[in-house]
Parts: sequence; structure tokens; C-alpha cells
Amino acid sequence: MGRAMIIGCGGVASVAIHKCCQNSDVFEEIMIASRTKEKCDALAAKLAGGKTKIQTAKVDADNVEELIALIEQFKPDVVLNLALPYQDLTIMDACLATKTHYVDTANYEPLDTAKFEYKWQWAYREKFEKAGITALLGSGFDPGVTGVFAAYAQKHHFDEIHELDILDCNGGDHGYPFATNFNPEINIREVSAKGSYWENGHWVETEPMEIKRVYNFPEVGEKDMYLLHHEEIESLALNLKGIRRIRFFMTFGQSYLTHLKCLENVGMTSIEPIEFEGKQIVPLQFLKAVLPDPATLGPRTVGKTNIGCIFKGVKDGREKTYYLYNVCDHQECYKEVGSQAISYTTGVPAMIGAMLVMNGTWNKAGVYNIEEFDPDPFMEALNKWGLPWQESFTPELVD
Repeated sequence: MGRAMIIGCGGVASVAIHKCCQNSDVFEEIMIASRTKEKCDALAAKLAGGKTKIQTAKVDADNVEELIALIEQFKPDVVLNLALPYQDLTIMDACLATKTHYVDTANYEPLDTAKFEYKWQWAYREKFEKAGITALLGSGFDPGVTGVFAAYAQKHHFDEIHELDILDCNGGDHGYPFATNFNPEINIREVSAKGSYWENGHWVETEPMEIKRVYNFPEVGEKDMYLLHHEEIESLALNLKGIRRIRFFMTFGQSYLTHLKCLENVGMTSIEPIEFEGKQIVPLQFLKAVLPDPATLGPRTVGKTNIGCIFKGVKDGREKTYYLYNVCDHQECYKEVGSQAISYTTGVPAMIGAMLVMNGTWNKAGVYNIEEFDPDPFMEALNKWGLPWQESFTPELVD
């Protein structure tokens, strides 16, 4: 049916590429492009022999002209950006110049500021609309599936959603004293930043890890979780009818928190450059280099994830609660695609979002967050492609 260019070749990209190849009726041809072509070649060799034709290329995602040249050479129907969030805007610029649809999983953040928000990408709305192409923002799990869950709840179960709690639980164990389940630099920037939630039309800021709750997750059990700022809150606050409060919680074990606090205390999580042996280095980037690569955690990670949304609102004048979630097993993911569940839960929705844009199911010119599209085809695809969802109408609520 079409061809997709996938930029990036890390853990999430590997899952998305595996899934594109499984979905060969839609993805007839793909190009894997990365700064490190050897990684692309190795993955292509592993997947050779299937129906999906695979090309590889070297590209610097910070270089708009390089990106334009590659897009013009391959002529994809959609560009799936699975590079770093710092590179969203250059890839969007290249898609604009070539009038190619764009999909990503995480919103832009500047390299020198630990702050992520949608304003930079939303500024492209008129340009994409005039070019007649779609930019789909945040087609991972959170953001991504959580936004689809919210749109589904709003369409089928509520007249108004008043409160939304997004709960992200990783009940897996990789055996290391300290490691991150996705890009260490992005992970630590996110976790060490101040928390915030949206309430009654404005942001409420908290200190990092200030708000803690304990929740009993289906199929995982009781876990400590902490309130974080998270990007989908910003768009959901605009797109959910009647919304009064949105919070995001993520689980962390005590070993992770203890190590993180020690690293913070000695300056290793800083993004301010320092001089070391005559060279400028960023401590957090150095730390990333010495920590285990998240892509290597698959074979040693056991346990399950549970990520979902708890809604409170009204339907036909009556108060209602609703819990929509997915449970994913780390070892099952590894057996299927050689990855742990954190990469799997992001890579599968990335493929689905690219598919729906490419085949015209989601077809609106402009820049859109994922909850602004019809959720039903995405929800159907989640069940088909490895992330089946479950629901409860009597959930335990978060105080």
C-alpha cells in the first residue's frame, strides 16, 4: 500500500520496524535512516526475507538539507520520527519542504533546556495545513495510547470527563542496581524536573517526586507511584470536554530513586556543560554513556507493565468511573521482537499511527495531537497488533 521512512534505530524504532514488517500489506517498503548506518544494516539483515522491502541510509537528523535530500530520494508516504525529541523540528521542516506526512512519539524539547511543551510544534499548524499534509504528534503510549484512550472514553462513555489520572507502572525487573528503560538522557531529564498537574484551568507545580501514591495495579500488584509533569496533559486539557483535573503518575522502585538522588547530589544529572581534561562535556550525556543501553535490557527483564487511564465524569446526568488500561509482559515482548515492554509499548503505537496516516484513515491537513482523531480504528489496531486493552467500571481511584 505504501512506503515509510523511519528515522532512528534505537529500541523503540526496532520494535516499530519489526511491526511494520509484520504489517507488510500496508508497509510494502520502508527505509531505516540513522546517524549510525551500521545499526540500520544489522536490523535490516535480521528482518530480510519478509514481504516488506527494506532500505537503509545514513542521515544526520539535525541537518534539514540532508533530510530533504533523503526524503526526495526515497519518496515516502509518511516519515516516522523515532529519533530524539531535540530533532522534531528539523524533521518537520524537511517534511514541509517535501510535502510528506509526519508522525512522532514525543514532543520537541530544546537540547539546552529540560523543558518539553507543544508550543514549538503547534506553531507549525498553519504551515502543514497550507501544505495539505498531516503531522500526528505523540503516537507512542504516553503520550499516544493514553490520548486515544481519552478520546475513546469521551466518545463512548461520557458526556463530560471531569478528572483523569494517567498511571504508568513498570513492574519489570532487569537486575541492575540502576538503569533506565528508555533513553537515559530523556528519562532522567523527565524524572528530575519539577512535577505539575492541570486543575481548574491552570498548572499546579510541585517539587520533583513530592507527591506519592500507592496503587494496586491489575496483574502487577501494589506499587509506589509519583506525580510527574507529562506532555499529554497539555493537549488533553484543551481537547477533553468538561475536564477539571489531569494528573500523571509513574512508578519507581526505591533502588532507582536512591541512585538517582545520589547522582543528582554529585552533579551527574546536570545538563550544564563542564570542562573535563580540556574538553566541554555534559554530565548527563556522560552518564548516559556509562549506563546500560536500554536496548540490551530485553533478555534480562521479567515482569509486566500496566499503563492506563482512570476517568471520572458524568453520563446521562449520572456520575461514572471508568478504567482503561493495557498489561504487557516483558518476556513475551522479547520473544516476539527482541525488546523489553517499554520499547514495545511505544513502538507498536508508532507503527499504528503511521499506518492510519499513510492509508488515509486519519486524514486532516495540519498539526494534530492524537486524541483529535477518531479513536476507534486505533483501538481496534491495538488489539490486533499486540497491545490488547482491558476495561473496568469499578476501579480503585487515586486520592
